[in-house]
Amino acid sequence: MQLFRNSWDDVLQTEIQKPYFMHMLEKLHQEYKNKNIYPPQHQVFQAFHLTPYDQVRVVILGQDPYHQPGQAHGLSFSVLPGIPLPPSLKNIFKELETDLHVSMQNRNGFLQSWAKQGVFLLNTVLTVEESKPNAHKEYGWQTFTDVVIQKLAEKNAPMVFILWGANAKNKAKYIHNPLHKVICSAHPSPLSAYQGFFGSKPFSQCNAFLQQHGQEPIRWEK
Repeated sequence: MQLFRNSWDDVLQTEIQKPYFMHMLEKLHQEYKNKNIYPPQHQVFQAFHLTPYDQVRVVILGQDPYHQPGQAHGLSFSVLPGIPLPPSLKNIFKELETDLHVSMQNRNGFLQSWAKQGVFLLNTVLTVEESKPNAHKEYGWQTFTDVVIQKLAEKNAPMVFILWGANAKNKAKYIHNPLHKVICSAHPSPLSAYQGFFGSKPFSQCNAFLQQHGQEPIRWEK
């Protein structure tokens, strides 16, 4: 079964053929016909398409997709060019500006350039119903993304896991490999950004770690 069309297919072949996963895809296929589900069906696995397993250097883990029209397109926290920045992404850019002393004033919210540099922009749940955050929390996605994190943690190349918010931090228990760096903080949502997200300096921490291990830093301002 070639779901991702890259190295993820080999890594996740056993998982994507399990009954729970096949059942979930069939259920979602029907829901896309009758409800407004985001992201568009062809973009559900966009993070996997843009950042193959063997190219992942950094993981940024979100909760579930944006739940308003035109926002979600398969990369956590990202929106397409021309879409106003959601509050969480505004706060991410604010932290980026103060952390790395760069300007994000004219930057759109399209984070594909991060994905192409090896930043895997994953949500713990990959679909959502319009105006119903967490509507698909119990569909089986979390079982799947647990395995995704475990498979990434098995890699022998040093990586950075950036876990924002309670749902993301729950995945830390799967990251046992001492080669990797785990950065945890509050979620960038306006509800929690002032409770530990602002000032956490995830971007400079990440780049310092990558450079310590002979890797190119991420150009976050791109």
